[in-house]
Amino acid sequence: MTDLAPTAAFPPPTAAAPYPGVAERAFADPADMAVARAAALFENMQPAEAAGMLEPMLAGNPQSPAGWILMARIRLSLDQVEPALAAAHKAIELAPEDPRPLAIASRALTLQGKHDEAMSMAYRAVIVEPKNPLWHDRVAWALLAADRQLADAEQAARTAISLDPNEAHYYFTHGVALAALGHVDQARQALTTSLRLEPNNPVARQRLDILNGDAVPVVEKKKRGWKLFGRKNEAPVRPEERT
Repeated sequence: MTDLAPTAAFPPPTAAAPYPGVAERAFADPADMAVARAAALFENMQPAEAAGMLEPMLAGNPQSPAGWILMARIRLSLDQVEPALAAAHKAIELAPEDPRPLAIASRALTLQGKHDEAMSMAYRAVIVEPKNPLWHDRVAWALLAADRQLADAEQAARTAISLDPNEAHYYFTHGVALAALGHVDQARQALTTSLRLEPNNPVARQRLDILNGDAVPVVEKKKRGWKLFGRKNEAPVRPEERT
């Protein structure tokens, strides 16, 4: 999800400022303000409204990488894969060293079944920011979706865990990769850890039940209200869409 905490783009007020934030708001770029408002709508689970706010801004300010990144995430959440990919590519053109649009493009390409391109984009994100577990997780899912290089997928999932050992989703990914390799006992352990960290995750619970023989595999329907990565009351985003 978009982080609206103070950043280089939105610096915190200094101690000397008598009215914190007044100067920043007075001279804020309208495009930045539109992106922030659209991000707030998206986080409040109003993706269509967020897209409607971003569209005119991007028409008038097509050089906004943040706007295109957010639009790509929004389009993915609306299952508009082709527009999401187009927005991600625009962001990549404007900010080639930003790993976020690379990961979003990877996810969109996976959904299109373009696995070689999806894997390439995921690895590019890792190269740009090797210490971010999100991109290693995206590599793992790109490989798992392609059903190839499963040992590399397991390694990528393990790397994500080593970088953030408290995130339930990374153990879920690891469990799926281990199961794909046939390491059932280790997969159970990983999924059990995932559920210990996030007990109410129905997808992880179902995967574990299948491994334990307590459920049969079914075609999973999309659960728009649930996300594997994040906390409750946040917008439903996929792991690689989080920024």
